Amino acid sequence: MKSLPLFFLIGLFFWNISSYSQSKKINIERSDYVDINESEVPGAVLLSGNVTIVHEGARMTCNKAYHFAKDNFIKAFGNVHLTQGDTVVMTSSYVEYNGDKKLAFAKGNVTVRDPQTTLVTDSLRFDRNKQEVYYESDGVIYEKENTLKSKVGRYYLKQKKYEFLTAVTLTNPKYVIKTNHLNYHTKSGDSYLLGPSTIKGKDNFIYTEKGIYNTKTNQAKLVKKSYIKYQNQLIQGDSLFYDRNKEFSSATKNIKVTDSINRSVLKGDYGEVYRKKDSIYLTKRAVIVNRTETDSVYLHAKQFIVTGKPSQRIIRGFNNVRIFSTDVSGKCDSIHSKEQIGLTKMIGNPVLWNKDSQLTGEVIHLIADKNSKQLDSLKIINNAFMIQKDSLSLNAYNQVKGVYLYGKIIDKKLNRVEVVKNAEVIFYVRDDKQELIGINKSLSNRIITELLNNKVNTINFYQQVDGNIYPEKDLPENARKLRGFLWREEERIKSLSELFITEKK
Repeated sequence: MKSLPLFFLIGLFFWNISSYSQSKKINIERSDYVDINESEVPGAVLLSGNVTIVHEGARMTCNKAYHFAKDNFIKAFGNVHLTQGDTVVMTSSYVEYNGDKKLAFAKGNVTVRDPQTTLVTDSLRFDRNKQEVYYESDGVIYEKENTLKSKVGRYYLKQKKYEFLTAVTLTNPKYVIKTNHLNYHTKSGDSYLLGPSTIKGKDNFIYTEKGIYNTKTNQAKLVKKSYIKYQNQLIQGDSLFYDRNKEFSSATKNIKVTDSINRSVLKGDYGEVYRKKDSIYLTKRAVIVNRTETDSVYLHAKQFIVTGKPSQRIIRGFNNVRIFSTDVSGKCDSIHSKEQIGLTKMIGNPVLWNKDSQLTGEVIHLIADKNSKQLDSLKIINNAFMIQKDSLSLNAYNQVKGVYLYGKIIDKKLNRVEVVKNAEVIFYVRDDKQELIGINKSLSNRIITELLNNKVNTINFYQQVDGNIYPEKDLPENARKLRGFLWREEERIKSLSELFITEKK
């Protein structure tokens, strides 16, 4: 192409500047060379060498450009820089810019920088009217400690907000977020997870289908089908809050904490989990379910505090504690359980029912096998009292009481009971045909009772002090109950639903 005379080019250059000075026209501020070749590029002026273009608050520099004045359109090539104010800088190999629509299309090593983030992609569109940047050819955003990748993305400059779609990954030194829809606010650090999403850290794995994760505070609010999974613990709830720095979680409504080491599940409507402190707090219809080899034991209280490492867990339950399983149920004011040694203490007006037996005292100790978690013995301290209703007589009860009681449980049934110190007994003696022989009322220092099929079968006295078998007619009604007798059958928990009978939802 033949170059035009210099005076003509200079005149053309100044004509361009003056004629395009209107607010919506693209202005050519600078170009080392200006050429016109209608046969090669109709309707365009070729600008080359230190080209500077200005349009409504934006400045573009490049090595070469085609200016279509009639269409108010620019094609820019080679080391293209588009700057908008002092906030956005876009660089690329090629840009098409429509001055009427204020729309830029860039491709080839595209980079968009603002004070907080850097976007890198192969091609994008920049709508200056809407102040939006859009790409659909894979993009990477770098922001301090975070790197975000997605196939499709949109950046809203005014709101400082990114919207990422399809195969989104946010990588941080402490965790990795993966989802198909993420809205990221660069100013606040909030990441809105919209759809199935995972957050994988060094020690835990989080899943949610709707939530917010703040990359600055490392706090999350998860509200749909969410859970937090550790190596031996799973935390679920309708609404979860998580603080990574404190390793703290709280949950509301339908909380479920599953402990794989202790084979237990903790449920309630509000709970807090402090991983660093090995602590769990649970309240509002709170229940702990301990799985055994053949059954499950349900433990309810107004509130639970669980402390210690999984292998050394201690459970404390307060206010109206209730216990239920297939074979055992009970009540007390508070409970203290050390799972490492298999010891559970029922404190404050405790009562325990095992099949046909009712046991009471000041404190009841339940001892379980450390491996099977199966209850195998019990101990009652002070004012020990065991009662069994005699099913063949009206208003008749077999009774054993003393200072201490030791019970052996075999196959979930109370098998042997030893009562020591100031032991007393009332026992309805029957023959092989189950006909009443008389009523045994005795005192002894030590009494051992053997049970068969949950019924008192034999009683042995050691160092007996006093006693006799009375014909039924010779023992008045008021003498057939030991001091402190209280039959609490109406309080007995007979089904799982009765665990919460005193607590409103």
